[in-house]
Amino acid sequence: MNEEKLERKIAELKEGNTRAFDYIYEKTNRSVYFAVLYIVRDKMYAEDILQETYVRAIRALDSYAAGTNFIGWLTVIGKNLARNHVKRARREVSTDFEADAYKYGASETELPYIFDTAAKILAEDEYEILMLCQVSGYKRREVAQMLGIPIGTVTWKNNEALKKLKAFLQKEGGV
Repeated sequence: MNEEKLERKIAELKEGNTRAFDYIYEKTNRSVYFAVLYIVRDKMYAEDILQETYVRAIRALDSYAAGTNFIGWLTVIGKNLARNHVKRARREVSTDFEADAYKYGASETELPYIFDTAAKILAEDEYEILMLCQVSGYKRREVAQMLGIPIGTVTWKNNEALKKLKAFLQKEGGV
């Protein structure tokens, strides 16, 4: 990902050019989505929280310090919203006795079993790196820039996550 271009688009958005938002969203939404999905573990709520993340980010765009990690800043907003959602959901009493029937939309195949399994068995950072590298198709170098960590750490965590997932699936008879 071109960090300089992203920073230029952020500056344009701050100046009122709403067309710059499309580029920003395109380059950042997957990172935020997978971070949120890991916490809420529900596709529908993750999509809602993703939208709310961008609404809040636009409102608070002046508080973003140019040249810092914009994707990290967005991800923190998303994670905080996701954690708040989970806290609220714990306090609510469910009246839907078939709560899981709608959880993943029309059918559970929209969010494959392997994603759900990965979210359950991997640490948050491993899950995020795995989703960005393996599902979203980002290069490890790009993921390292997004998350502000060394490329070696991204490579190691990606490989460890794949090993854990493979071992779990083999044990469960899924592979």
